[in-house]
Amino acid sequence: MYCINCGVKLSDTEEKCPLCETVPGAPYERGAPARPLYPKNKLPEATLKRGALNGALIILFMIPILVSFFVDLQANGNIEWFWYVAGALVLLYVIFILPLWFSKPNPVVFVPCGFVAAALYLLLINILTDGKWFLSFALPVTVCVCLITTAMVVLLKYVRKGKLYIVGGAMIAMGAVMLLMEELMTFAFDLSFTGWSVYPLIALGLLGGLLIFLAINGSAREKMERRFFF
Repeated sequence: MYCINCGVKLSDTEEKCPLCETVPGAPYERGAPARPLYPKNKLPEATLKRGALNGALIILFMIPILVSFFVDLQANGNIEWFWYVAGALVLLYVIFILPLWFSKPNPVVFVPCGFVAAALYLLLINILTDGKWFLSFALPVTVCVCLITTAMVVLLKYVRKGKLYIVGGAMIAMGAVMLLMEELMTFAFDLSFTGWSVYPLIALGLLGGLLIFLAINGSAREKMERRFFF
């Protein structure tokens, strides 16, 4: 017997559908009591049609791409700023929508994919603006941030203990990247070193050091957990 509303398979003894609570028709025709198909505290899960959902999302992303293409073509007589919009939309799709194609997306795979897409978008901007800052600035910074973020995600996923060490170490490493970023900016854009990177370096270093201290000192970590309820 199947539910007349959602199509879930039902046992002959079930009074109503466990998914949508629809009462089956002709209850007087039910047979002898049988074992229910579903436990009382466990209901069947509604299946999500990922192909249809992602197809709809692709159409939604294609609409602004086509609109921006024709608007740019009509307003300027040629393609000028369309590639910036298209590249940004593709980047958003890779980061947020592409993982939805998979039932259990692995962040170890999709985090580097997101950084690769970001690097390609920066390369596109560099080409469109005739810049010379991609290899000297954008690519090294993107690679460093990608390595730190991917390493943190891998360790958090596959290492059961030491999460505070992992996050704290990642924060300290990101602070060092801020210093590297300012150094690269001085060479790529011919700027003077002002030292602004010292402030995020100190802030991230202190936060990372605090997490590592809490990981080492169990009593302090317990007090923090009680105070902030985590």
